[in-house]
Parts: sequence; structure tokens; C-alpha cells
Amino acid sequence: MSDEAGSYFHTTTAGGLFALVRDGRADSRTTLSRLTGLAMSTVGTRVDELIRAGYLVETGSGASRGGRRPRSLAVATDGRVVAGVDCGARHANIGLFDLAGGKVAARSLAIDIARGPEQVLGEVHRAILDLTGGLEGDVVLAGIGLAVPGPVSVPDGRVVSPSRMPSWNGVEPAALMTAISGVTTQAENDANAMAVGEYITTGRKIADLVLVKAGSSIGSGVIAARRPHRGFRGMAGDVSHTPVADAPSVLCSCGRLGCLDAVAGGTAIVRDLRTAGVEVGGTAGLLELAGDAHPLATRLLREAGTRIGAVMASVVHFFNPQRLVLAGSLSAADAFCAGVRSSVYSLCLPMSTDGLEIMVSEAGADGGTLGAAALVLDGILDAATVDRALRAGART
Repeated sequence: MSDEAGSYFHTTTAGGLFALVRDGRADSRTTLSRLTGLAMSTVGTRVDELIRAGYLVETGSGASRGGRRPRSLAVATDGRVVAGVDCGARHANIGLFDLAGGKVAARSLAIDIARGPEQVLGEVHRAILDLTGGLEGDVVLAGIGLAVPGPVSVPDGRVVSPSRMPSWNGVEPAALMTAISGVTTQAENDANAMAVGEYITTGRKIADLVLVKAGSSIGSGVIAARRPHRGFRGMAGDVSHTPVADAPSVLCSCGRLGCLDAVAGGTAIVRDLRTAGVEVGGTAGLLELAGDAHPLATRLLREAGTRIGAVMASVVHFFNPQRLVLAGSLSAADAFCAGVRSSVYSLCLPMSTDGLEIMVSEAGADGGTLGAAALVLDGILDAATVDRALRAGART
């Protein structure tokens, strides 16, 4: 196996070849042979097996390097879809994706996450069924990826001390959604799901990235060596309760004073505007004010970016990512993004920022649904699962 593939894929079985095609790293038998070091005859035998089993299809012809033009390989789609759900406090974005990861339908649903997990997940499931029912052909829901705005522990998948999700503490949302829907479900913190979505949207080329979700509250997700990094108990990337130097002594939902979320989240900025006598309709209203060059809204957004950037500077020093991604509603404000960049570049050593890209999310609002769905697809279509299905002589 070549170095190009060896750091990420550790198998040259049929399932391993399928994984290379699914991840976009190979689109022909020739490329598979080059990446794995397998003989063309061996690759051909395993690819033919994957085609017969319905995992791969041949589509058109690839570019010729002399001789016959190779047939392009792609992941087969068979009517099975997975749902990616990105839950916020007041809304849930839902996307349906085919087995190749292509989005086939989407909608946004108004929810109130404070109503409790049974009611919220029941509403989400009904919306998924409505969306699936609107598709043409024989469509089967194969799984659900659920991104929630709170910490999700590893390995048990329980929501832990969620500041904005009353009555969810200790709940296993994946198990509950599986009981409601009857299909496999995976739950993930929303910022982690967004980081996965960003990684996929940008072509899976950035091996190490940190995504900061800055909306009504603050969160962060990490991709390390091309994989989501959750840490020992799933709390990696939780920067929201990091103390901020010289910040106002504002009481945070965790009971401490001056946490990042309490002084730099969208809810905190709206609070400060209202205290100053400015009428503002939530985070969306804040962004409208900034878009109209409202001086106080602009200043507060820049200050929030500066505070978040100061916290992320420590993360950049420690983790040394290639890219820092700014996501969430506040990333639409130039003043906020400028504040983050200013802090990171002024507080980090040049060796940490040399080559560092600080960018607004390319995935945008689709990042959470795409990432949540991808995590479920990883379970359904990972190399070991495909190999087991091939050995059993049937698809999963």
C-alpha cells in the first residue's frame, strides 16, 4: 500500500477498495491499483465482486493515459436514503441523502427543544417520513444521523449537562430515535457534525481542521488526521465554558462567571444590545443591524470575535490545524470574522499560523445535516461491514 493511502485505509480487501471509491480518492481500477499496490487482476476481481453485489457501478469513461480509456467507478444508489438532522433550539434542518452522499431532499422544521426529547424526536421523525414519502420510486429509510446542540458522551451516547436542552440530560437520543423510527440512528454534537460536513464539502483534503460554530451559543468540532476527534469521553472541542480573560463577570448557564458562551455568543450580544436600549429580534435581528452598519452591533460582534479568537489561539497553538473554519450565524458578519482573525494572528506564534487558513464555512447551513448523515453512512458502508456482507453473500 502506498503512503498516499496507507495513513487512512488499512485494508486492501474489497471493502477497502470500496472505501477508496466512496471517499473520492479513486474512480477507476487503475487508480485503485496505484493507491493500494495490488495487481490490476486482483483489483479487477474485487471490483467485479462489488459491482455484482450492487455496491459499485461503472459510469462512462475516465481520462486516458494511453491505451483504452478506463471506465469510471462510482457508489451505487439503490433507493435507500439516510436522514441527516441538525437540531437547534428553535429549528431542525433535515436532509435526505442517497448512499453516495448526494442530497435528494431537504426541509426546515420549527421545533422547541425545551419540550423534551420524546416530543421533539417524534416531530422530527414525522417530518422525515413526510420528506421520504415525497420522493419518487421505492425509497427506504436506512438510517438517521442526529446532531444535537449539547455534549454527547462517548461511548454511551448520552447527552451530558446540556445548558440549552432542559430535560435532555442523561438521555440517549440515538436509542430513543431508533425506538421511534425502527432504523439505526447515530447521535452527535452539532459542532462535530458540522466539522465532518465541512471536511466532506471541501473534498476531504484538509486532514486537520477546527470548526467554530458561533450562533446563539458557541461550540467547536475537530477533525484530526481526517477523522472526527471526540476525545476520551466525547468532550473534545467544548470551548463554550472556557474562561475569558478580562471579560465581564456575566453568570453562565454552568454557574460560573465570564465563560466564552456567556460573553461572546449571539444570545450574549443580543442581551447587551437590549441592555443598551437597542431593540433587536434575536440573533437574526443582530445580523440585520450589523448589515445596516449599526455601530454598537458592529462593535459587539467584533468584540465577540476577538474573544473567541483569543480562546482559539490557544487551540491553534496546541493542535496546529491547517484550517480554522468559522461557521454558524455569526460567521455571516464581517466584523465578527475580522475579530477572530485579528486575535488569532496577534496571539499565536508565526510558526503556528504559517499556512493556517481562517475561512468562513463552505458547507454553510448544510454542514450539520451532511455531517450527521455521513456518520450514519460510515456505519452502514464502512469497509468491514461491506466485507462481512460480501462474505455472507448478501448486501446489508
